[in-house]
Amino acid sequence: MFFCILLSASPVFAGVYTWIDDQGVAHFSDHPPAKAPHREVDIQPVATVPMSENLKQGRRVSEIRNDVQNVLSNSDRPVKTSAKARARERAKHEKTCDRYRQQLETIQSQLRGGYSNDRGNSLRQRRRVVSQKMSRECILG
Repeated sequence: MFFCILLSASPVFAGVYTWIDDQGVAHFSDHPPAKAPHREVDIQPVATVPMSENLKQGRRVSEIRNDVQNVLSNSDRPVKTSAKARARERAKHEKTCDRYRQQLETIQSQLRGGYSNDRGNSLRQRRRVVSQKMSRECILG
């Protein structure tokens, strides 16, 4: 039983090797080549950060940004905003976030609908840009 477990776990410890052949093509494999000079690739473990930590960091950055803006503002006295002004600002913010969500849905439906390579690349680029804006303004902001 121990021998079977040891054999099943052996691929986990397999190395990754790289070499360049006579035509200049780079190869990667879990088996080293027989005659070509090669080197073993050092694979680092994946670093992950929980989303909650990203959100906390984003809030801290937003707080610092607001503090800096307050220090650099021309007015020495604090500006009091009315409840109506805050409500208008919040509604404007929600409208912007809804617009980003709608853009992402439209892009995603276009990607699902089929595309050529160039069209797909431009759609993915647009999706990336809109996602970044939405993250900055709606999630972190």
